[in-house]
Amino acid sequence: MKTHLTKHLVIAGLSLAVVGCSSFSAFDEAQQAQMEAEGPPARHDVALQGAPQPAKPAGAVAAPVLPSVQNSSPLYVTPGLYDGAAYQATRMSAQKMQQHYQPQVGVNVNHYVQGMMHDLVANLDMVKQGMIIGVTSFVYLDGAYDQTDLFGNQLSEGFMHEIHQFGLDVVDFKTTDFIRVTPKGDFVFSRDFMELREEQPIEYVLGGTLVQHQGGTLVNARIVSVASKKVLASAQSFVPQHVVSAIQPSALPGKLYLKQGE
Repeated sequence: MKTHLTKHLVIAGLSLAVVGCSSFSAFDEAQQAQMEAEGPPARHDVALQGAPQPAKPAGAVAAPVLPSVQNSSPLYVTPGLYDGAAYQATRMSAQKMQQHYQPQVGVNVNHYVQGMMHDLVANLDMVKQGMIIGVTSFVYLDGAYDQTDLFGNQLSEGFMHEIHQFGLDVVDFKTTDFIRVTPKGDFVFSRDFMELREEQPIEYVLGGTLVQHQGGTLVNARIVSVASKKVLASAQSFVPQHVVSAIQPSALPGKLYLKQGE
């Protein structure tokens, strides 16, 4: 009797196991068919604001858009917020780590102008709101102070840009009160003092001297008060010769033409 009951229980258990396996197999087949009919599961991508969005089919749910992180810090700081001590410490530590001079590839004269402008702002004695600065050409220390070359004029142009970037007022006194229209172009700048204003609202001037050195040129820059002639800030830099030579004059040198005599 007991053997017969045990036999029936074993047969019932095997039947349940077979039914369960077939049920799981049928469930997997139904799930696989549903996935093939609906396609891959939807992705929950997070898009950034301002980024180009790909085209989506009709009825698709749009991904949430998060606001992009914008850097609100300006590229240049005002002189009042400029941390000159930290800049000088960082620059000195970088110079100590560099054992020997290595010319930087792809660096032009504006790179050195920017460094000198940082030094000028770092040791500026006084910062006056609305102070107006005029920039003059850099002249050679051992030459005439009323003559310069393309390098000296480019230094003044570079400093004019950097002063404006630092938030200080700069005056271009070479701007005339008219526009000269000619067949070769329209011009507003002039180096003829008869065409310029006699009085300019300039309180301070930025200028300096140049010294030719073996392997480059030494540049001495300073900001001077027009009224008191007091030096408010100064900076020095060494511009390698390959950077100075990279400035090319646009005008061709004079040529001597020969012609047949009579």
